[in-house]
Amino acid sequence: MGFGNFLSQKFGSKDNNVSVENSGGTAQQFYGGHSGSGGKRVVGYFVNWGIYGRKYFPQQIPINDLTHINYAFANVNKETGEVYLSDSWADVEIHFDGDRWDEPGTNLYGCFKAIYLLKKQNRNLKVLLSIGGWTYSPNFVNIVNKSWRSKFVETAVKLVEDLGIDGLDIDYEYPSTSQQAEAYVSLLAELRTGLVRLAQANHQPAGQYELTVAAPCGMQNMEILRAKDMDASLDFWNLMAYDFAGSWDQVAGHQAALYADDPGANSVDKAVRFYNLQGIDKSKLVVGMPLYGRAFTNTDGIGRPFQGVGEGSWEGGMWDYKALPQPGAEIINDSRLGASYSYNPHQSLLISYDTPEIARQKANYIKREGLGGAMWWELDADKPEHSGLSLVRIVTNELGSLEKKQNELNYPHSKYENLRAGMPGQ
Repeated sequence: MGFGNFLSQKFGSKDNNVSVENSGGTAQQFYGGHSGSGGKRVVGYFVNWGIYGRKYFPQQIPINDLTHINYAFANVNKETGEVYLSDSWADVEIHFDGDRWDEPGTNLYGCFKAIYLLKKQNRNLKVLLSIGGWTYSPNFVNIVNKSWRSKFVETAVKLVEDLGIDGLDIDYEYPSTSQQAEAYVSLLAELRTGLVRLAQANHQPAGQYELTVAAPCGMQNMEILRAKDMDASLDFWNLMAYDFAGSWDQVAGHQAALYADDPGANSVDKAVRFYNLQGIDKSKLVVGMPLYGRAFTNTDGIGRPFQGVGEGSWEGGMWDYKALPQPGAEIINDSRLGASYSYNPHQSLLISYDTPEIARQKANYIKREGLGGAMWWELDADKPEHSGLSLVRIVTNELGSLEKKQNELNYPHSKYENLRAGMPGQ
């Protein structure tokens, strides 16, 4: 979700407020940000490539610690606007334990079947299909074209129906012109209208299907957005409050600091205040947190020059949280900035990541500021759920009451026969 390559790409009662189309064809304000139970949202991104090298499968998702799974990523055809699954084998074909090879008809398998079964286990767990991410976002180039947007909406909404999910998450990184920013507003409004129509066709409350965005936290990318206009169509915002420092910098820095010393530097709090000043209710702002660390080699510490980023768990310079801290490293928690890192003085290696102490500080910030909850990029990098060191569990426990809004299991018009039947017996 803005890490610079594919590997790094990256909740309301049943009847919330209702949207209508105005004469201009856009959706009017529809949702408040308050969840149905008054609880917090906890969103975790599940990446479809995680089933390969990482060997992370839907069955390992800590469903009782989450309110939402964002499934990453679907792609979009640059020329036509068609939204399509990026890995059909992982998404809808691979067979897991209990899946039969001799079922007649057209049936859903893969990660989406497994995740549908998770929805049956936890009726307050919603699943959204995330479209875009860093690698696929260049394919949004024709967003200003109305026919492109129409195909996007048609095909994205059909995927919601076919896959048995609860909505869409748009991760467009990033609009770079005022025309693209305006077209983004239109796309979200048109998606909202499409989701309302799907709900009505299935005799569900108008607000049953959710629409969110993964939102930037760097000033240049935030300022170009028409945030207040976008907000009219959204249930909530997932703030990508990480990658504030990395290989592109001149000095080692905190990659996800809650606060910043330098007024020009990025921070979680700066992004929250920016969006709130644009008119976004704080209860609709969900704070993203990293389950990975960014490395700086040959450095004397924070704010000092570095040379290179070294190795990583899956790519250079990026380490899964579950691999941290490394042997021989000291851990430094800076509660004033709400940031932490490990440092090995013998290797001159600094890794900026969130420790349990800083994760708790961020959870308390979310509660104190009345924000909507927490988001994680991405789930497979966390430590085991029952280890006492899982950041997802630590933050969930600190947040307290979670949103309770029932998911949808009834998809009578899905193209998959077993999904239409509700996966009986499973």
